[in-house]
Amino acid sequence: MKVESHRDLIVWQKSMDMVVQIYQLSRSFPHTEIYRLTSQLTRAAASVPANIAEGHARGTTKNDFAHFLSIAKGSLMETETFLMLAVRLNYLTSEQANPTLSLIIEISKMLTSLRYRILNTP
Repeated sequence: MKVESHRDLIVWQKSMDMVVQIYQLSRSFPHTEIYRLTSQLTRAAASVPANIAEGHARGTTKNDFAHFLSIAKGSLMETETFLMLAVRLNYLTSEQANPTLSLIIEISKMLTSLRYRILNTP
């Protein structure tokens, strides 16, 4: 299948799903966290599919796209860290966070694989 848009990329689709999950989970955080952890978590999560889309849309060099995928992975790891912090602060239970943490692992592997393929395809 030819990828005509970032929306065709499964990693972008799964990243969008993750963002929705993060927004849903963060609704239960204390109101005092709205400008702190909630803001950082949702910003980091939204940055993942945004960077995939931006890198794909630029259409310049494969190194540029790979760079944006690297930025997306950094944002993904930020998201994971903030989500784990929310569990440590007892804003979420492990049971609530685990499905999203599993999705983060899957997205991380997909980003690594896509970046590798882009950089190693003539």
